[in-house]
Amino acid sequence: MPRRTATLIASTLILIVLLCVALLAPTPYSEMSPGPTVNTLGNYGGDTVISIKGHATYPATGHLNMTTVRVTGADYHMNLVEGVLGWLRHDDKVVEHDTLYPSGQTAEQADQENAEEFSQSQDSAKVAALEELKIKVPSRVIVAAVVKGGAAEGVLHAGDVIKAVDGSAVTAEDQVATFVTKHKPGEPVTFTVIRAADVKNKAAKTQNVTITTRKSTDTGPSRAVVGIEAGIEHLFPFTIDIKLADVGGPSAGMMFALGIVDKLTPGNLTGGNFVAGTGTIDDKGNVGPIGGISLKTIGARDKGAKYFLTPADNCEEAAKDVPGGLTLVKVRTLDDAMAALKDIKAGDNKDLPSCKS
Repeated sequence: MPRRTATLIASTLILIVLLCVALLAPTPYSEMSPGPTVNTLGNYGGDTVISIKGHATYPATGHLNMTTVRVTGADYHMNLVEGVLGWLRHDDKVVEHDTLYPSGQTAEQADQENAEEFSQSQDSAKVAALEELKIKVPSRVIVAAVVKGGAAEGVLHAGDVIKAVDGSAVTAEDQVATFVTKHKPGEPVTFTVIRAADVKNKAAKTQNVTITTRKSTDTGPSRAVVGIEAGIEHLFPFTIDIKLADVGGPSAGMMFALGIVDKLTPGNLTGGNFVAGTGTIDDKGNVGPIGGISLKTIGARDKGAKYFLTPADNCEEAAKDVPGGLTLVKVRTLDDAMAALKDIKAGDNKDLPSCKS
Protein backbone atom coordinates (compact mmCIF):
# COMPACT_ATOMS: atom_id res chain seq x y z
CA MET A 1 0.00 0.00 0.00
CA PRO A 2 1.46 3.38 -0.98
CA ARG A 3 2.54 5.52 1.97
CA ARG A 4 0.26 8.37 0.89
CA THR A 5 -2.79 6.06 0.86
CA ALA A 6 -1.87 4.59 4.25
CA THR A 7 -1.51 8.09 5.72
CA LEU A 8 -4.88 9.13 4.30
CA ILE A 9 -6.58 6.03 5.75
CA ALA A 10 -4.94 6.53 9.13
CA SER A 11 -5.94 10.20 9.21
CA THR A 12 -9.51 9.30 8.29
CA LEU A 13 -9.69 6.71 11.07
CA ILE A 14 -8.31 9.18 13.60
CA LEU A 15 -10.89 11.76 12.47
CA ILE A 16 -13.69 9.20 12.86
CA VAL A 17 -12.48 8.33 16.36
CA LEU A 18 -12.34 11.99 17.33
CA LEU A 19 -15.86 12.57 15.98
CA CYS A 20 -17.13 9.57 17.95
CA VAL A 21 -15.51 10.92 21.09
CA ALA A 22 -17.08 14.34 20.49
CA LEU A 23 -20.50 12.78 19.96
CA LEU A 24 -20.41 10.22 22.76
CA ALA A 25 -18.08 11.44 25.50
CA PRO A 26 -19.99 13.39 28.19
CA THR A 27 -18.79 16.79 29.36
CA PRO A 28 -19.21 18.35 32.84
CA TYR A 29 -21.74 20.85 31.46
CA SER A 30 -25.49 21.39 31.40
CA GLU A 31 -27.71 23.75 29.45
CA MET A 32 -30.19 26.47 30.39
CA SER A 33 -32.73 28.05 28.06
CA PRO A 34 -35.81 30.29 28.32
CA GLY A 35 -38.76 28.42 29.84
CA PRO A 36 -42.51 29.06 29.96
CA THR A 37 -43.75 32.58 30.69
CA VAL A 38 -47.08 32.41 32.51
CA ASN A 39 -49.63 35.14 33.23
CA THR A 40 -50.40 35.01 36.97
CA LEU A 41 -53.75 36.67 36.20
CA GLY A 42 -54.84 33.89 33.86
CA ASN A 43 -54.90 30.14 33.39
CA TYR A 44 -52.19 27.58 32.75
CA GLY A 45 -52.51 23.88 32.07
CA GLY A 46 -56.27 24.04 32.50
CA ASP A 47 -56.09 25.61 35.99
CA THR A 48 -56.56 29.18 37.20
CA VAL A 49 -53.11 30.22 38.39
CA ILE A 50 -54.41 32.28 41.33
CA SER A 51 -57.86 31.57 42.74
CA ILE A 52 -59.30 33.28 45.82
CA LYS A 53 -62.27 32.21 47.96
CA GLY A 54 -63.81 33.96 50.95
CA HIS A 55 -63.02 37.52 49.86
CA ALA A 56 -64.24 39.88 47.13
CA THR A 57 -62.22 39.67 43.92
CA TYR A 58 -62.18 41.83 40.80
CA PRO A 59 -61.51 41.15 37.09
CA ALA A 60 -57.89 41.82 36.18
CA THR A 61 -56.81 42.52 32.61
CA GLY A 62 -53.37 42.78 31.12
CA HIS A 63 -50.37 40.61 31.96
CA LEU A 64 -48.34 40.07 35.10
CA ASN A 65 -46.21 37.22 33.82
CA MET A 66 -43.83 35.15 35.87
CA THR A 67 -40.86 33.78 33.96
CA THR A 68 -38.91 30.53 34.13
CA VAL A 69 -35.73 28.89 32.94
CA ARG A 70 -35.65 25.40 31.44
CA VAL A 71 -32.64 23.30 32.48
CA THR A 72 -31.34 19.90 31.45
CA GLY A 73 -31.89 17.10 33.97
CA ALA A 74 -29.54 16.07 36.77
CA ASP A 75 -28.71 12.81 34.99
CA TYR A 76 -27.96 14.46 31.67
CA HIS A 77 -24.43 15.43 30.60
CA MET A 78 -24.14 17.11 27.21
CA ASN A 79 -21.51 15.90 24.77
CA LEU A 80 -18.87 18.16 23.24
CA VAL A 81 -20.83 18.89 20.05
CA GLU A 82 -23.94 19.86 22.03
CA GLY A 83 -21.77 22.02 24.25
CA VAL A 84 -20.26 23.90 21.31
CA LEU A 85 -23.68 24.42 19.71
CA GLY A 86 -25.04 25.64 23.04
CA TRP A 87 -22.22 28.18 23.38
CA LEU A 88 -22.96 29.46 19.89
CA ARG A 89 -26.70 29.92 20.50
CA HIS A 90 -27.54 33.33 21.95
CA ASP A 91 -30.74 32.18 23.62
CA ASP A 92 -29.12 29.27 25.49
CA LYS A 93 -26.51 29.18 28.23
CA VAL A 94 -24.00 26.41 28.90
CA VAL A 95 -23.01 26.14 32.57
CA GLU A 96 -21.07 23.70 34.70
CA HIS A 97 -23.27 20.78 35.75
CA ASP A 98 -22.40 21.31 39.43
CA THR A 99 -23.78 24.84 39.22
CA LEU A 100 -27.27 23.40 38.77
CA TYR A 101 -26.84 20.19 40.74
CA PRO A 102 -24.21 20.70 43.46
CA SER A 103 -22.50 17.83 45.28
CA GLY A 104 -23.88 15.13 43.04
CA GLN A 105 -27.49 16.08 43.74
CA THR A 106 -29.91 13.61 42.14
CA ALA A 107 -32.92 14.52 40.03
CA GLU A 108 -35.23 13.45 42.86
CA GLN A 109 -33.38 15.61 45.39
CA ALA A 110 -33.42 18.59 43.02
CA ASP A 111 -37.17 18.19 42.42
CA GLN A 112 -37.84 17.96 46.16
CA GLU A 113 -35.79 21.08 46.88
CA ASN A 114 -37.52 23.01 44.10
CA ALA A 115 -40.95 21.93 45.33
CA GLU A 116 -40.16 23.06 48.89
CA GLU A 117 -38.83 26.42 47.68
CA PHE A 118 -41.90 26.88 45.46
CA SER A 119 -44.24 26.17 48.37
CA GLN A 120 -42.41 28.62 50.64
CA SER A 121 -42.42 31.20 47.85
CA GLN A 122 -46.21 30.93 47.51
CA ASP A 123 -46.66 31.32 51.26
CA SER A 124 -44.48 34.43 51.40
CA ALA A 125 -46.19 35.89 48.32
CA LYS A 126 -49.57 35.57 50.03
CA VAL A 127 -48.33 37.21 53.23
CA ALA A 128 -46.57 40.05 51.39
CA ALA A 129 -49.62 40.72 49.19
CA LEU A 130 -52.06 40.83 52.10
CA GLU A 131 -49.73 43.02 54.17
CA GLU A 132 -49.49 45.35 51.15
CA LEU A 133 -53.29 45.64 51.32
CA LYS A 134 -53.21 46.17 55.11
CA ILE A 135 -54.84 42.78 55.72
CA LYS A 136 -53.27 41.24 58.82
CA VAL A 137 -52.04 37.66 58.68
CA PRO A 138 -51.64 36.04 62.11
CA SER A 139 -49.05 33.31 62.51
CA ARG A 140 -47.94 30.69 65.00
CA VAL A 141 -44.80 28.67 65.67
CA ILE A 142 -45.03 24.98 64.83
CA VAL A 143 -42.88 21.89 64.72
CA ALA A 144 -41.89 21.89 61.04
CA ALA A 145 -39.95 18.61 61.19
CA VAL A 146 -38.73 16.03 63.67
CA VAL A 147 -35.26 14.54 63.24
CA LYS A 148 -35.35 10.77 62.85
CA GLY A 149 -33.69 9.20 65.87
CA GLY A 150 -33.64 12.52 67.73
CA ALA A 151 -34.75 13.07 71.32
CA ALA A 152 -38.14 14.48 70.23
CA GLU A 153 -39.04 11.55 67.97
CA GLY A 154 -42.35 10.09 69.11
CA VAL A 155 -42.87 12.94 71.58
CA LEU A 156 -43.38 15.90 69.26
CA HIS A 157 -44.86 15.67 65.76
CA ALA A 158 -44.77 17.82 62.64
CA GLY A 159 -47.62 20.34 62.84
CA ASP A 160 -47.71 20.56 66.64
CA VAL A 161 -48.13 24.19 67.71
CA ILE A 162 -45.45 25.34 70.15
CA LYS A 163 -46.96 27.74 72.66
CA ALA A 164 -44.12 27.89 75.20
CA VAL A 165 -40.78 26.38 76.19
CA ASP A 166 -40.12 26.04 79.93
CA GLY A 167 -43.06 28.34 80.53
CA SER A 168 -41.71 31.16 78.32
CA ALA A 169 -44.11 32.11 75.54
CA VAL A 170 -42.92 31.39 71.99
CA THR A 171 -43.85 33.93 69.32
CA ALA A 172 -40.95 33.52 66.85
CA GLU A 173 -39.35 30.37 65.48
CA ASP A 174 -35.80 31.27 66.54
CA GLN A 175 -36.92 31.50 70.17
CA VAL A 176 -37.28 27.71 70.33
CA ALA A 177 -33.56 27.10 69.81
CA THR A 178 -32.72 29.99 72.16
CA PHE A 179 -34.72 28.46 75.00
CA VAL A 180 -33.48 24.90 74.41
CA THR A 181 -29.82 25.89 74.29
CA LYS A 182 -30.08 27.51 77.71
CA HIS A 183 -29.88 23.93 78.96
CA LYS A 184 -26.91 21.61 79.14
CA PRO A 185 -27.11 18.33 77.19
CA GLY A 186 -28.91 15.76 79.32
CA GLU A 187 -31.16 18.26 81.07
CA PRO A 188 -34.94 18.15 80.57
CA VAL A 189 -36.84 20.83 78.68
CA THR A 190 -40.61 21.27 78.75
CA PHE A 191 -42.64 22.13 75.66
CA THR A 192 -46.19 23.43 75.89
CA VAL A 193 -47.97 22.42 72.70
CA ILE A 194 -51.30 21.98 70.97
CA ARG A 195 -51.26 18.75 69.03
CA ALA A 196 -51.47 18.94 65.26
CA ALA A 197 -54.60 16.80 65.30
CA ASP A 198 -56.33 19.32 67.57
CA VAL A 199 -55.36 22.68 66.11
CA LYS A 200 -58.65 23.15 64.26
CA ASN A 201 -60.53 22.71 67.52
CA LYS A 202 -60.80 26.16 69.09
CA ALA A 203 -61.37 24.53 72.47
CA ALA A 204 -58.27 22.37 72.24
CA LYS A 205 -56.17 22.36 75.39
CA THR A 206 -52.42 22.66 75.62
CA GLN A 207 -50.21 19.78 76.76
CA ASN A 208 -46.87 19.85 78.52
CA VAL A 209 -44.30 17.35 77.24
CA THR A 210 -40.81 16.92 78.67
CA ILE A 211 -37.84 15.94 76.53
CA THR A 212 -34.32 15.14 77.70
CA THR A 213 -31.90 17.19 75.63
CA ARG A 214 -28.93 15.68 73.86
CA LYS A 215 -25.55 16.97 72.76
CA SER A 216 -25.47 18.31 69.20
CA THR A 217 -23.60 16.26 66.61
CA ASP A 218 -23.35 18.77 63.75
CA THR A 219 -20.41 20.98 62.85
CA GLY A 220 -21.64 23.93 64.91
CA PRO A 221 -20.79 24.74 68.51
CA SER A 222 -21.59 22.00 71.05
CA ARG A 223 -25.03 22.65 72.54
CA ALA A 224 -28.21 21.04 73.82
CA VAL A 225 -30.70 19.95 71.16
CA VAL A 226 -33.98 18.04 71.01
CA GLY A 227 -34.02 17.21 67.29
CA ILE A 228 -36.75 19.39 65.83
CA GLU A 229 -36.96 22.15 63.27
CA ALA A 230 -39.27 25.01 64.20
CA GLY A 231 -41.24 26.87 61.56
CA ILE A 232 -43.95 29.48 61.04
CA GLU A 233 -47.51 28.66 60.00
CA HIS A 234 -49.54 31.57 58.70
CA LEU A 235 -53.27 31.73 59.42
CA PHE A 236 -54.71 33.31 56.30
CA PRO A 237 -58.11 34.99 56.76
CA PHE A 238 -59.37 33.52 53.48
CA THR A 239 -58.24 30.98 50.88
CA ILE A 240 -55.65 31.84 48.24
CA ASP A 241 -54.73 28.93 45.99
CA ILE A 242 -51.82 29.05 43.55
CA LYS A 243 -51.60 26.30 40.93
CA LEU A 244 -48.76 26.08 38.45
CA ALA A 245 -47.78 22.62 37.29
CA ASP A 246 -44.19 21.66 36.46
CA VAL A 247 -42.70 24.80 37.99
CA GLY A 248 -40.43 24.90 41.03
CA GLY A 249 -38.09 27.18 42.92
CA PRO A 250 -38.69 30.54 44.62
CA SER A 251 -38.25 33.01 41.75
CA ALA A 252 -41.94 33.64 40.98
CA GLY A 253 -42.69 35.04 44.45
CA MET A 254 -42.92 38.72 43.52
CA MET A 255 -45.13 38.12 40.48
CA PHE A 256 -47.46 35.89 42.51
CA ALA A 257 -47.77 38.67 45.11
CA LEU A 258 -48.62 41.24 42.44
CA GLY A 259 -51.18 38.88 40.89
CA ILE A 260 -52.87 38.44 44.28
CA VAL A 261 -52.97 42.20 44.89
CA ASP A 262 -54.43 42.80 41.41
CA LYS A 263 -57.23 40.27 41.97
CA LEU A 264 -58.11 41.72 45.38
CA THR A 265 -58.36 45.34 44.26
CA PRO A 266 -60.73 47.12 41.84
CA GLY A 267 -59.41 48.08 38.42
CA ASN A 268 -56.10 46.64 37.31
CA LEU A 269 -52.46 47.27 38.12
CA THR A 270 -51.07 47.24 34.59
CA GLY A 271 -53.54 49.38 32.67
CA GLY A 272 -53.71 46.52 30.18
CA ASN A 273 -49.95 46.56 29.56
CA PHE A 274 -47.87 43.41 29.19
CA VAL A 275 -45.60 43.31 32.23
CA ALA A 276 -43.35 40.37 33.13
CA GLY A 277 -40.84 39.92 35.88
CA THR A 278 -39.09 37.72 38.38
CA GLY A 279 -37.74 37.79 41.91
CA THR A 280 -38.03 36.01 45.22
CA ILE A 281 -40.06 37.63 47.97
CA ASP A 282 -40.12 37.35 51.74
CA ASP A 283 -42.97 37.95 54.19
CA LYS A 284 -42.03 41.63 54.47
CA GLY A 285 -42.12 42.22 50.72
CA ASN A 286 -38.37 42.35 50.08
CA VAL A 287 -37.49 41.22 46.54
CA GLY A 288 -34.42 39.01 46.10
CA PRO A 289 -32.23 38.02 43.13
CA ILE A 290 -32.64 34.90 41.02
CA GLY A 291 -30.62 32.88 38.51
CA GLY A 292 -30.84 32.92 34.73
CA ILE A 293 -31.97 36.54 34.46
CA SER A 294 -30.83 37.00 30.84
CA LEU A 295 -32.77 33.92 29.75
CA LYS A 296 -35.88 35.14 31.54
CA THR A 297 -35.80 38.52 29.81
CA ILE A 298 -35.50 36.75 26.44
CA GLY A 299 -38.46 34.51 27.29
CA ALA A 300 -40.52 37.51 28.37
CA ARG A 301 -39.71 39.52 25.23
CA ASP A 302 -40.53 36.56 22.99
CA LYS A 303 -43.91 36.22 24.71
CA GLY A 304 -44.71 39.91 24.10
CA ALA A 305 -43.68 41.70 27.29
CA LYS A 306 -42.84 45.40 27.09
CA TYR A 307 -41.73 45.86 30.71
CA PHE A 308 -39.71 43.56 32.95
CA LEU A 309 -39.67 43.98 36.74
CA THR A 310 -36.07 43.13 37.65
CA PRO A 311 -34.63 42.48 41.14
CA ALA A 312 -32.15 45.24 41.91
CA ASP A 313 -29.35 42.74 42.53
CA ASN A 314 -29.87 41.27 39.03
CA CYS A 315 -29.99 44.64 37.28
CA GLU A 316 -26.35 44.93 36.28
CA GLU A 317 -26.30 41.48 34.69
CA ALA A 318 -29.65 41.95 32.96
CA ALA A 319 -28.66 45.33 31.54
CA LYS A 320 -25.66 43.87 29.70
CA ASP A 321 -27.90 42.29 27.08
CA VAL A 322 -31.42 43.73 27.02
CA PRO A 323 -33.73 42.19 24.39
CA GLY A 324 -34.99 44.77 21.91
CA GLY A 325 -38.26 46.44 22.86
CA LEU A 326 -38.07 45.44 26.55
CA THR A 327 -37.76 48.01 29.35
CA LEU A 328 -36.04 46.78 32.51
CA VAL A 329 -37.48 48.23 35.73
CA LYS A 330 -35.43 47.94 38.93
CA VAL A 331 -37.28 46.86 42.09
CA ARG A 332 -36.13 46.12 45.63
CA THR A 333 -39.50 45.67 47.33
CA LEU A 334 -43.11 44.94 46.55
CA ASP A 335 -43.79 48.65 47.18
CA ASP A 336 -41.29 49.47 44.42
CA ALA A 337 -43.08 47.13 42.04
CA MET A 338 -46.46 48.65 42.90
CA ALA A 339 -45.11 52.17 42.30
CA ALA A 340 -43.62 51.10 38.96
CA LEU A 341 -46.90 49.56 37.85
CA LYS A 342 -48.68 52.80 38.74
CA ASP A 343 -46.33 54.72 36.43
CA ILE A 344 -46.64 52.10 33.68
CA LYS A 345 -50.42 52.28 33.88
CA ALA A 346 -50.29 56.07 33.62
CA GLY A 347 -47.87 55.90 30.69
CA ASP A 348 -45.28 57.81 32.74
CA ASN A 349 -42.09 55.98 31.78
CA LYS A 350 -39.65 58.79 32.53
CA ASP A 351 -39.76 58.13 36.28
CA LEU A 352 -39.32 54.36 36.07
CA PRO A 353 -36.16 53.23 37.89
CA SER A 354 -34.06 51.55 35.21
CA CYS A 355 -31.33 48.91 35.23
CA LYS A 356 -27.88 50.01 34.08
CA SER A 357 -24.87 47.85 33.22
